[in-house]
Amino acid sequence: MTGAEYVLTGQLTVPLPASAAYRLFTPEGERTWVDGWDPRYPVPAGDDDAPGTVFVTAAHGATTTWIVLEREPGRRIRYARVTPGARAGTVAVVLEDTTEGCSVTVTYELTALSEAGRDGLREFAGGYPAFLRSWQEAIAASLNA
Repeated sequence: MTGAEYVLTGQLTVPLPASAAYRLFTPEGERTWVDGWDPRYPVPAGDDDAPGTVFVTAAHGATTTWIVLEREPGRRIRYARVTPGARAGTVAVVLEDTTEGCSVTVTYELTALSEAGRDGLREFAGGYPAFLRSWQEAIAASLNA
């Protein structure tokens, strides 16, 4: 049982084996397919997906601080994330090989930190399936570029 207000889980497919697709879900790997994704590191990160790595992103008028909690290269990575005044929680990405490449399960466990955050989180939850479809489309476009 989780203490999060929202637990959102969904899947997408990537036409790569999990060992290769894993890199797409690391802080630096996301630069290749997420428009505007620009992680900044308060302390230089020699290994961007090492547990304990801290990075900050800015999107949609908000700053989010991320911490890599755990990883198993080629298999899974899990982050903590906090957007002050809006939401906090974790994001887990688990990859499994399939005959077509790999299946990627993405789980956000989030709690609102304010009423405005609760409204934004409710909207995010309602659009979660479309959000993951946009990931799949962006990854496919980056691989075909």
